[in-house]
Amino acid sequence: MTHGEYGGALGEEFFTPGSSSFTEFLAVHRPELLSTRRVLPDGVRAAPDSFPHGTTVLALSYRDGVLIAGDRRATMGNLIAQRDLEKVHPADDHTAVAFAGTVGLALDMVKLYQVELTHFEKIEGTPMTLNAKARRLAGMIRENLGQAMQGLAVVPLLTGYDPTARAGARGRIFSFDIAGGLYEKQHFHAEGSGSPYARGALKKLFHPDMSRREAALAALHALYDAADDDSATGGPDINRRIFPIVSVITEEGFERLPETETEGLAREMVEQRSTRPDGPTATP
Repeated sequence: MTHGEYGGALGEEFFTPGSSSFTEFLAVHRPELLSTRRVLPDGVRAAPDSFPHGTTVLALSYRDGVLIAGDRRATMGNLIAQRDLEKVHPADDHTAVAFAGTVGLALDMVKLYQVELTHFEKIEGTPMTLNAKARRLAGMIRENLGQAMQGLAVVPLLTGYDPTARAGARGRIFSFDIAGGLYEKQHFHAEGSGSPYARGALKKLFHPDMSRREAALAALHALYDAADDDSATGGPDINRRIFPIVSVITEEGFERLPETETEGLAREMVEQRSTRPDGPTATP
């Protein structure tokens, strides 16, 4: 399928009528390139500490759109495999995806999903709707079911800005299960081993008229609470200057908060925790 294989010319598969899905195109012509189609031999199950796993990711809507964030730690059993993993990625200009689960498969899935959205827009001449993007990602997760049942699960979190939604509800959040089940969440959600603690923090901190700064601080507090109770979740590492990834999606598009801004907010949060270790109280 490369130019070299055909002396610089595109192969005939590029001129064969088909769907606008790049994943389906690969499934027909080069299925071996789809990592989600590969499964372990029968009876073999991946050991929990054989591959790096990433946690924790979260999202919350706020006044201008939606915020998505993740800690930086990846673990292999009781070992820290990586301290600065990036779990939050733009999918296109107005959509972002974060992941918990098997890191290698998750990164492959994110890259394929990015190409999938770009390919659709080039073929159809218009971007997918946000609902269609969520359904397409659900289908990709479903294709990974064989590996998920063998212990190599990937659980994404999808966020996007939907200009067709009513004002105040244009930042939308979608979660998935390992079988590709699709669920739209209201206001906030978290995935990964630290997610129960992160959701508990967001439950007390969230309010619908949050500014970007308030939303970012709430996300950092939620990740801090997750790291406080879940060993697989990493908190802000002041000495190494490793801080959570925080990104927002608004009408203007996807934006990753500058590292200086995230660091300033993280240091402010840690300072607050020095006098109130359990974090801020619920918003009146």
